[in-house]
Amino acid sequence: MIQTDILIIGAGPVGLFTVFEAGLVKLRCHLVDALPQPGGQLSEIYPKKPIYDIPGYPSILAGELVDRLMEQIEPFKPGFTLGERAEEIEKAEDGDFILTTNRGTKIKAPVISIAAGLGCFEPRKPPIDNLARFEDKGVEYIIKDPEVYRDKRVVVAGGGDSALDWTIFLADVAEEVTLIHRRQSFRGAPDSVEKVVELAESGRISLLTDSQAVGLNGNGKLTDVVIKHSKEGQIIKPTDHFIPLFGLSPKLGPIANWGLNINKNAIEVDTRDYSTNVEGIYAIGDINTYPGKLKLILCGFHEGTLMVQSAFKYIYPDQKLSFKYTTVNGVQGFEG
Repeated sequence: MIQTDILIIGAGPVGLFTVFEAGLVKLRCHLVDALPQPGGQLSEIYPKKPIYDIPGYPSILAGELVDRLMEQIEPFKPGFTLGERAEEIEKAEDGDFILTTNRGTKIKAPVISIAAGLGCFEPRKPPIDNLARFEDKGVEYIIKDPEVYRDKRVVVAGGGDSALDWTIFLADVAEEVTLIHRRQSFRGAPDSVEKVVELAESGRISLLTDSQAVGLNGNGKLTDVVIKHSKEGQIIKPTDHFIPLFGLSPKLGPIANWGLNINKNAIEVDTRDYSTNVEGIYAIGDINTYPGKLKLILCGFHEGTLMVQSAFKYIYPDQKLSFKYTTVNGVQGFEG
């Protein structure tokens, strides 16, 4: 059985940064993730996507951010159980939790921090009858390698940050980029909306609002997207790739059966320390919910920092935790 101080469920960016914060107060961490590598969605879904809201980085690729986080936590020697799903938890006689994965691995810890992002997730798909026939034959829901679209004709569908960001990025990669959205207004960041509009006005991309994809054509491989436009009617758009980016449909999976307070597939927490209703279990990052919640990586970093301070007091109630700045301590002398 693996023994640790904080068992972190989820090896995404928030879980990884929590290892760093825990290491500063000499708490050991072990991370469990159903994916085969650290990084969560950043590694699995969009490793080549640029991220713009990480302090100190005007722009950094998602995969590169994971690399930097792994480098940052290396001195603390965290443990990893990857490719296994957190399945069941029980209380040991000494009050610690014992987690069992779907492959039977057991990890024991006094504190559990759930940093599982969206939990189990799958892409939301548009209601197109023959959509499945073209999956991996021109239809993709996730962009892993933008070079696949080099000098290709691409139609992106969606109105959120992911659709906007990839449209901006692919404008410099693909031969032709068309963004379609069923409304005139977008849900994404205003700065990204402004950049997309500028690209459209300059003729570098095509922008079709009040429109949606209603059909696909091709013989074994995608050749056209059928678009219904509110004013122009039906448009047949020749394309090599159709990328609907409508977000992910989250499912908590086994976590939903752990007795936690759940609200719309998210775990309710106390914002003082991001503790749940179960003593010793915390939830940080996209998987939690509270008034004013923002699903941003940098917010998850903040939540993980406060959680670690509370976890130390929970594990060592008789010890005084003296907070010190890393500019004073540095990190080289710490061992996880």
